[in-house]
Amino acid sequence: MSDVQSNRSGDTPAPLGRVDAVVVGAGFAGLYMLYRLRRLGLSVRVYEAGGGVGGTWYWNRYPGARCDITSMDYSYSFSPELQQEWTWTERYATQPEILRYLEHVADRFELRAHIQLRTRVTAAAFDEAADRWVIRTDDGASVSAGFLIMATGCLSAAKVPDIEGLEAFGGERYHTSHWPHGGVDFTGKRVGVIGTGSSGVQVIPAIAEQAARLFVFQRTPCFSVPARNAPLEAAHESWMKANYAEHRQRARETRAGVIMDVDPRSALEVPPEERERAYQARWEQGGTGFLATFSDVMRSREANETAAEFVRSRIRATVRDPAVAEALSPRGYPLGTRRLCVDTGYYETFNRENVTLVDVKASPIEEITKTGLRTRSAEYTLDSLVFATGFDAMTGALTRIELRGRGGEPLAARWADGPRTYLGVAVAGFPNLFTITGPGSPSVFSNAIVSIEQHVEWIADCIAYLRERGFACIEATAEAEEGWVAHANEVAGGTLYPLASSWYVGANIPGKPRVLMPYAGGVGAYRKRCEAVAAQGYEGFSLSRAG
Repeated sequence: MSDVQSNRSGDTPAPLGRVDAVVVGAGFAGLYMLYRLRRLGLSVRVYEAGGGVGGTWYWNRYPGARCDITSMDYSYSFSPELQQEWTWTERYATQPEILRYLEHVADRFELRAHIQLRTRVTAAAFDEAADRWVIRTDDGASVSAGFLIMATGCLSAAKVPDIEGLEAFGGERYHTSHWPHGGVDFTGKRVGVIGTGSSGVQVIPAIAEQAARLFVFQRTPCFSVPARNAPLEAAHESWMKANYAEHRQRARETRAGVIMDVDPRSALEVPPEERERAYQARWEQGGTGFLATFSDVMRSREANETAAEFVRSRIRATVRDPAVAEALSPRGYPLGTRRLCVDTGYYETFNRENVTLVDVKASPIEEITKTGLRTRSAEYTLDSLVFATGFDAMTGALTRIELRGRGGEPLAARWADGPRTYLGVAVAGFPNLFTITGPGSPSVFSNAIVSIEQHVEWIADCIAYLRERGFACIEATAEAEEGWVAHANEVAGGTLYPLASSWYVGANIPGKPRVLMPYAGGVGAYRKRCEAVAAQGYEGFSLSRAG
């Protein structure tokens, strides 16, 4: 890596140990943040733990991995030229294709010179005397930066369950978020998959096609809808590229960052036969638009149950063994309050003779042995174990770094009772620290790229505002943070989300406070609030000059 962080003509070279901004992470958020900061003329260093750019799409290489947002929507909108020149091949892009896209972006916009790979940020502390952050990395180096921007991703801190005997297992172990780059051949193997969330739903059908035997260890069944994936039609691509500007603007004003036709009626006021036809049409269409069949599916428990029962009826119609179908049918939580999965052949997989579903809620896993896994009622001999057990979502990637704000206060301690932010982008007591799609923002309740671009652009505009007016620091006030947390909690209370023990509320991590971490008020309304804050001279923030 060059000792000079800037290659723009006329820029003053920055010493290795001092830059205007540090960005942590080189996925969708980090790459775009780097692009925008370079356009402002800032010296920037991006630290990325992986061996390449891509973030989530660098690490999650398991078979079957693909996006659950349509590819032409799950892409950047900031460059009209990029939109027109890139061609997606499928309705839902695979991990390799998304990674190729991000690598193309890094090359096209000459971003790689400012990215330091295979480097993990371990600590960062705010120096109050200098109004700067001091960032330390796992190679022993440190750098001083005026701004610290966390582009660490909402789903990047992997969770491996604490099961007795884990280290004793004599076979191969894999986590879906840290998959071997050369792939894995399960041919002839007895494989166990633990977890049936989004990654499990994708990896299970793919492994079942290879393995001699596959045992799926399920604690909580998920709701999943078919993707109806297919090659991208040329006519659709042409239409989208001709109408991208209008399409993107409409998406920014929606609730989830994607355009869905929502029936404004309540599911309860529609005759049962008509309601069934509507659900069936969405089922055939595929994708998460199923949640938008009627306006109150995510607000009324009774309306939600009509959609949930439809999905259970599809499971019963697909899975031949009634007992297995019932075990796969979610009950006890509303549809959509745990992440709605999008699959290709998931339920059909349980009709295969080489696939066995194990209900570990009825018979919990007691121990991993040298030769496999033992539940309360049986023992399973396995050659390979796959953990599709998800993440310490939204906060894990932030609290695993030793972040210290004013007075040396650790962020982890500050969030001991749950994350507290202003707009999901700033934390009181942590000046010049920004979080992209952090807790308190729409983040995982939306098309991530729409939310990422909104945050990056807001942060870049904020930094430009500060520099133009000679301000050195911006910090959320405690009052503004308190008000935003109260507002977010009030909005959450009007939805069904708090009714489920999901990773949205941290329920998958022992001891983690139960707080709905994403903002449930919608992308469009959130964007207007952020714009209003900026228009009022960054209302709710304290701005100060150097010294």
